[in-house]
Amino acid sequence: MHKSIRVKLFLTFLLTTLLVVAGMYLFMRWSLDRGFNELIETRQRERVSNLVERLTDYYADTGGWESLAGNKQQWIQLLLQSDNRRHKHSLPWMKKALAEPLNRWPPSVESEALSKRRFKPLEMRAMLLDADKSIIFCQQEALSQLTLQAIQHENQVVGFLGLLPGKPDNQLVELRFMEKQTEAFAWIALLMITLSAVLAFLLAYILGRPIKRIASAAKALAVGHYNIRLPVESGDELGQLARDFNEMAAALKQSEQARRRWVADISHELRTPLSVLRGELEALQDGIRPMNRAAIDSLFGDVMRLNRLTEDLYQLALSDQGALTYRKSLIDPVAVLKGDLAALKPEFDTKQLSIQLIDNTQGTVGLYADPDRLSQLFRNVLKNSANYTDIGGRLEIAISKQANTLFIDMADSAPGVSEEERKNLFDRFYRVESSRSRNHGGAGLGLAICRNIVTAHNGTIHAQASPLGGLAIHIELPMQS
Repeated sequence: MHKSIRVKLFLTFLLTTLLVVAGMYLFMRWSLDRGFNELIETRQRERVSNLVERLTDYYADTGGWESLAGNKQQWIQLLLQSDNRRHKHSLPWMKKALAEPLNRWPPSVESEALSKRRFKPLEMRAMLLDADKSIIFCQQEALSQLTLQAIQHENQVVGFLGLLPGKPDNQLVELRFMEKQTEAFAWIALLMITLSAVLAFLLAYILGRPIKRIASAAKALAVGHYNIRLPVESGDELGQLARDFNEMAAALKQSEQARRRWVADISHELRTPLSVLRGELEALQDGIRPMNRAAIDSLFGDVMRLNRLTEDLYQLALSDQGALTYRKSLIDPVAVLKGDLAALKPEFDTKQLSIQLIDNTQGTVGLYADPDRLSQLFRNVLKNSANYTDIGGRLEIAISKQANTLFIDMADSAPGVSEEERKNLFDRFYRVESSRSRNHGGAGLGLAICRNIVTAHNGTIHAQASPLGGLAIHIELPMQS
């Protein structure tokens, strides 16, 4: 089952927050426990130091441990006096301790409350040994576990204070403080997790909304709804993505419209000669038109028009795909142009068009190009002039070079082309609806092919008004340096 982007964002934000909260909780607990343990250990060292000091004073006052060995109550008082913060009232375990043998310590019978405590008080872990480590207050089985600290009087060891291993003691108030802090940390962590879940949901919703909108728009675009657009609500990457999507949708819409126009134009261009051809064939079948040389020539002319159209379509398709073969070499484009003019001279003579070639290159021009494709370019432009220029008109061709660029201008006489129509001359199937019209039999593909050929040679081509009153084609081609 695929999860939505919102669910993934929510889980990502929530998991990240959980890790941060858990890390903070564990660090705070560790820091608090460490600080609390250091406090307790410091306090215990102070109590042990106080107890050693008091035992030293007692030894100095009494001259030995004999009086203390038989006085367990005095031993308990010395233990309690080592803690200045502890109240000196009778503790519940004192009576039980006094009832046991005199030198037995700690008492074996502890109260239920004392046995359940995590920390044993210092009184329950402290033992007293004589200088020869004989027992004063201790249990025989505990001797091996004791940590001994010497008691000195006049630079002589007079006894040992032994401590059983165990966690240092702390006061009830401190334990309650620690418990409250632990509970508070747990509630804070729970609250932070709840808040993070709410925040993660809001962030996942806010960030997931434009992504979901883009996904829905992409689905609509995939089924042909090219008019769909996304609102641009921010200047970040999501906003840029929305702008890019809108541009893509506009480009796809334009491409789809161009495709439909392309199909419609092809259908129209093919329908006209096919209709004429069909009509002539039906007239021959019905005997309306006799089968003679004129009929055959007419049919042949219609077939040739279809052949030219399909060949133009094929050439344009190849150039659009970059599949036209280009065998480039270092050539003289002026010589190619002169050869094309000579080949098309009969067509110009038929229209009584005068041609003037002005060569300002002053020498041989070196152009790295495909001579066949360059000839195709020149002939398409020249044929347009031959087909559309009024009888008795003129065609001027000027060739010049500047730096590493070759300039070719082909300007003819009337009729002219408006500025608005000149912008579309290089679009496929576009023809000027005037005297430069489809009556001349063109399909409107020649200049589109010319543009692709010039582009393949890293050049530029555009149309402009001719000073002779007609149309001027301006071509720029990079020369061999």
